[in-house]
Order: sequence, then C-alpha cells, then structure tokens
Amino acid sequence: MRFLAITLIVHAPDPLTGVRRSTTAWLHEVVDNAVLAEELGFDGFGVGERHERPFISSSPPVVLSHIAARTARIRLFTAVTTLSLLDPVRAYEDYATLDQLSGGRLELMVGKGNGAAQAELFHVTAADQWDRNRESYELFRRLWREDKVTWSGRFRPPLEEAETWPRPLQPEIRIWHGSATSEASVDLAARYGDPLFSANVTNPVEPYAELVRYYRERWVAYGRDPADILVGAGTAGYYSARCSQDAVARYRPIFDARTAMFRKMGLEPVFPTLEDAIERSSILVGSPQQIIEKVHWYHERLGHEVMHLHADADGLSPKEHRETMELFQSDIAPVLRREIPSRPFPTPPPLPSDVLPDAPE
Repeated sequence: MRFLAITLIVHAPDPLTGVRRSTTAWLHEVVDNAVLAEELGFDGFGVGERHERPFISSSPPVVLSHIAARTARIRLFTAVTTLSLLDPVRAYEDYATLDQLSGGRLELMVGKGNGAAQAELFHVTAADQWDRNRESYELFRRLWREDKVTWSGRFRPPLEEAETWPRPLQPEIRIWHGSATSEASVDLAARYGDPLFSANVTNPVEPYAELVRYYRERWVAYGRDPADILVGAGTAGYYSARCSQDAVARYRPIFDARTAMFRKMGLEPVFPTLEDAIERSSILVGSPQQIIEKVHWYHERLGHEVMHLHADADGLSPKEHRETMELFQSDIAPVLRREIPSRPFPTPPPLPSDVLPDAPE
C-alpha cells in the first residue's frame, strides 16, 4: 500500500481553542507539512481545490509549486482539480508548468468539485456540471498528449490546430478521478482506463464500496483487464498512540468539537459518537495494531492500493502531529506496505541535460 498526505486547506478556527490563525501562517504550515511528509516517507502530498469559505485552496498549482521548490522526491497531487469550473486550456498551462518545475512529480485528481457557492461563482449549474466536467477532462487529456489540438464543444470556444505551451515534462500523466457519490464520474474513469480515488470522508464505508464495485463493473464492460484497475481511498481522520485508550482519549475532544460545529451549522452528524465513527467510517483512531486491522477491514471492501491521511494537525499541537505521523510511518505503514501489495508510482522522467545544478551554499 502507498500513502498520501492531503489537505483541503480549511481556514477554520482550531476545534479546541477557537483561535483562527492568519492566512499566511496557515499556508506556510501546509508547505511545512509537505516537507514533513517527504521527510517521513509518504509517497505523495495532495492539495485540494475549493473556491468558497472556509477554504483557502483556490490556487493549488501555486501552492504545489512552492512545495515543489521545498521538496525533492515526494509526488505532488491535486485533490481534486475542479475541471467543471475551469477553462481546461488554462488548467493545462498551469499544470504543465508545474510538471516541469517539479521534475515530473505531478499527478492529477480531477472532479466536478463540491459546493453551491463556488458553482455560482463560476456560473455552473447542477444541470450542466457533469457535462462540463466530462468535456473539460476530455479536452485536458488531449492538450496534455498532443502538440496541436483541433476541438469543439459546448462550454468554451473551439480550437483549431491550437498549440499550448509549455509542453509537460511527463508526456503522459496519470489522472485519477476523485469521486464521493457519482456514478457519472466513476463511468468516466472506467471509460478512459483511469484510476479512481474514492473520498470516503463523510458516510459509512459501504456506499463508497458500492461505488467502487460499480467502477469495477464498468471497467470490464468497456473491455478492460480487471488486473489493471487501480483504486485509492480517503480517510475521515487519523490519530494513533501506543495505547488505544490514549489515542481515543486524545482524539475525542477534537471529534466532539467538530460534531458540535456541524450541529451549530444545522447539519446532523452521520456519526454521533467517536466509537460509532471508528466502527462504521474510514476514520483511523487507535493503537498501531488496531489501525492495521481497520485498514485491512477497509481494504476488503474497496480493494484499494493507495490511501490518504489528513496532512493537517487538526486540533493537535505541532509536536503531537509530528509524533503521530512518525508512529504511522514507523509502526503502521511498513506492515501495510508488506501485507497489501501495491504497484509503484511513476518514476519521474530524466531531467534535460541543460538543467542547471543547484547553486552552492
């Protein structure tokens, strides 16, 4: 199994203290957490894209470019690129540039995105968002692979022998389809032979497992080899300590504060107690052995090879956050890597011979 750390950059008050740090501090912490993820041995770091309060993740290519400059090996993910809202030509230009700057470490997750406010901001409606997502994705993949593109569609002006620059370092890029509930998104992934990343952060595991089963069915229906299927899955939270009672006791006030916030917003939580969430959701809270067993239970239902943890401290002190991420990499990840085999991530292509070496310190 391979592991990503992902953030949606939620600019919300600390769930325990109620203190909201500055935007600047929050964004710098995201970059620092990416550096930590590489140091600890995570395979990838992802940045989401949202265009509404309380998120400050409207420009993932900018954030990921800064992370690329601070890291050397970790693969860089979008989580997700909201193609239903974006001009695919402009999205291509941003990410081809990032692919060059990062040395070919980029992987994309694409999706329609969530949230009524951001859809209104970009004049996207519920009636056309899925068509926009499909059309933008189909154009984006052609722009990445082809030097000149002739194309016409419904939602942007046509292209005639259009050239887009710069060309990417990776001539073909792996594009994941991020999906929480949509059969349309799953079908699009299966049609093009792309991997699926199931969000799995809100509801019990079973509805997500059902969506993955549908993906596998559509994959075969399109005449593809089931052995080529690649699935990733999210988690609703993570905290581990040597003793399970310590882990639950430390995470409980964080969980309870988040539950109270949902109720204040008029949203009834799906999981009213931490114990219920541990039993039925994708949340990982407990001792290392308990988390290993939970991931195996989870994997039996989805068959995923890649899994994400939340990159943010989320109510923990920086010291606590580092300690629990270190514990994951020392006691949990090695067992899961061994017991749940996964295919390697793509190897970045060799850099051109004229790339200048780093300046001496």
